[in-house]
Amino acid sequence: MGRALVVVDVQVDFCEGGALGVEGGNRVAADIAALLADPHGYDAVVATRDHHIDPGSHFSEEPDFVDSWPPHCVVGTPGQELHPALRDVPFDAVFDKGSYEAAYSGFEGTIGGLADGERLVDWLAHHGVTDVDVCGIATDFCVRATALDAAREGFATRVLSSLTAAVHRDSVSAVAKELTAARVDWF
Repeated sequence: MGRALVVVDVQVDFCEGGALGVEGGNRVAADIAALLADPHGYDAVVATRDHHIDPGSHFSEEPDFVDSWPPHCVVGTPGQELHPALRDVPFDAVFDKGSYEAAYSGFEGTIGGLADGERLVDWLAHHGVTDVDVCGIATDFCVRATALDAAREGFATRVLSSLTAAVHRDSVSAVAKELTAARVDWF
């Protein structure tokens, strides 16, 4: 049995000052870095990143902040990089998602964002992972989608809620209920 930490989309553009900054993003980055600086008990630590080249209608000049968003995490820009607090973390793998479409779940990602790159689900299985802890940004979008997919893939899943930040803070209660109903533990 192995436990992995999946750090979801803690990128410059999703933290305060970024193109789509979420309140609390910098705190989440610092708290995850602090967790990983000490012995943490995880058998594997991986990260996911938005990796947009041309995601179509996912980008909009008049975003609704539900299905469409301002441009963010564009490949080759500083905003696509992991938050500076996490840049020295020795992640076992980084999974990029959403090159040419909207992608919320880390399970849509591959190493290098390549169509033939190793998928997160396969990587976890190859490394004997049975339990997944999910943290990162944003609670109500990519963290939610990643946790739901982890549970669907058969991993014992929990969300470390103190290590997340939401786009719409008033939605967190509904997200917690949805995840609990899907057998995802909400810590």
